[in-house]
Amino acid sequence: MNALPFLDRESAGHALAAALASHAGAGALVLAIPRGGVPVGRVVADRLHADLDVVLVRKIGAPGNPEFAIGAVDEQGHVHLERHAARSGADGAYVEERAAAEGARIRQRRERYGHGRPPTPVAGRTVIVVDDGLATGATMAAALKAVRAGKPAHLVCAVPVAARDSLAAVAPHADAVVCLATPSPFEAVGLHYLRFPQVSDDEVVALLARR
Repeated sequence: MNALPFLDRESAGHALAAALASHAGAGALVLAIPRGGVPVGRVVADRLHADLDVVLVRKIGAPGNPEFAIGAVDEQGHVHLERHAARSGADGAYVEERAAAEGARIRQRRERYGHGRPPTPVAGRTVIVVDDGLATGATMAAALKAVRAGKPAHLVCAVPVAARDSLAAVAPHADAVVCLATPSPFEAVGLHYLRFPQVSDDEVVALLARR
């Protein structure tokens, strides 16, 4: 268990890379969840001598409370709803509308981040999906499901910090889970970092371009 809080995302990435050291030099692919997961993923990929790309999923927020995830949509347009989605007041029309809007943002991000290149193939590879933390876990669950559909040889969920219940909920979607800390009460990812600024699209593009 790591001492909290982390200094920043880069520091968390170094600690996470140390916990993933068994994958170093094995031709792994790190897929970071934008935007906050990309600074963490860049460090992990560099330390493991792995390739880096993004896995594009977008949170679907609850009606009247967009920060509270009731599900997520992936790059293929698949919608993954949490069990509590109906209790939030989200009906089918609401989910469809939000999924379409977030899907459009995913397409914009792929164009901007990848300059039109398709996602890196995952088939037969060890794939490590990285984010800066798990609150509800909805986005990570959608990311893992999307990556699993590409038939990786081994699928790892890796985060510096997570809510215990959320980590338990996403674990069945991965072959292995690496998490450095599961504080309780959890409240929010950013509370477990001393520095937790917003990550811009320009920063993501720059981090992905670094080799």
